[in-house]
Amino acid sequence: MTRPVRARIDLQALQQNLHQVRVSTPRSKVMAVVKANGYGHGLVAVAEALHQADGFGVARLEEALVLREAGIGKPVTLLEGFMDAAELEAAGRLGLEVVLHSDYQLALLESAHVQASLRVWVKLDTGMHRLGFDPERLEAVIRRLRALPLVQQPPGCLSHLACADERANPATEDQHRRFEGALNDYPGERSLANSAGLLGWPDLHYDWVRPGIMLYGVSPFADALGPGLGLRPAMTLETRIIGIRELRKGDAIGYGGSWVCPEDMCVGVAAIGYGDGYPRHAAAGTPVLIQGRRVTLVGRVSMDMITLDLRGHDAVREGDRVVLWGEGLPVEEVAAAADTIGYELLTGITGRVQLEYD
Repeated sequence: MTRPVRARIDLQALQQNLHQVRVSTPRSKVMAVVKANGYGHGLVAVAEALHQADGFGVARLEEALVLREAGIGKPVTLLEGFMDAAELEAAGRLGLEVVLHSDYQLALLESAHVQASLRVWVKLDTGMHRLGFDPERLEAVIRRLRALPLVQQPPGCLSHLACADERANPATEDQHRRFEGALNDYPGERSLANSAGLLGWPDLHYDWVRPGIMLYGVSPFADALGPGLGLRPAMTLETRIIGIRELRKGDAIGYGGSWVCPEDMCVGVAAIGYGDGYPRHAAAGTPVLIQGRRVTLVGRVSMDMITLDLRGHDAVREGDRVVLWGEGLPVEEVAAAADTIGYELLTGITGRVQLEYD
């Protein structure tokens, strides 16, 4: 018997969310970010569904190779760039675009024997303080790139926003000013906006936008849900009730007995756990849906099962469908109850969860 845990992926929702990107920024090209296995939705299936994007962004060479082997011919950008000469050679062979963020990569470019012409994006550190050149170094970096025949001219320039998910945080405007100040009248293409920047700051759209989480129907903002932004959740994670227990007042549930029945009550057992990617740290009170109605988690999440409070839900039976997030229950709500973010829940789905595409 097959375990009933599955993640249903709504391909039309992905396409609708891409349309929402186009509506929000009609003059910018769209680099759809599909790293981390398409945010847990399946890399190739997501890229094929988002075929109307102008290009794709991935984190690693292995992800780009999967796209090329699947016949995806659109521009693919390595957002973390290349690690060594072998990756640089592979990027040229596969026709990838590369992000340049450090001196060691620049030195590799200068010593490379790559026959292909490479599209390069220079990454500036405007405030994330993770990867990138200091803005005042841009002119010197561009000068060295102009001397390299293998680099397509002019290189693009991009940066990454650190606090755009907090719409009242002034850090985003500070980064915008640093980006503008560094580029001045530089003729190359520019990219700054992620999902939050795209939805919250029209002045940051530039030539390319790089939406990620919003393509999957999830809000990039801490104070909003995807549906309120016109987005449709693309993933619905679901399972089944595999047992119903009649327990007495004082009975302790699950590992550690951390939750005690306050009265005689029914408890449902659903076939999902942290072995599937459901968060182990989800607290009592975290919502799920059964028959379209909300019930709450009780007891600790175990590797293969969770327990649910069925008080007031006498019609629930073994075999009933349980929605953990997605259709009717935004993943942002579950993430908040589990003290995490929707990104982690979506990308944390494990290999034993079957992906099904609608």
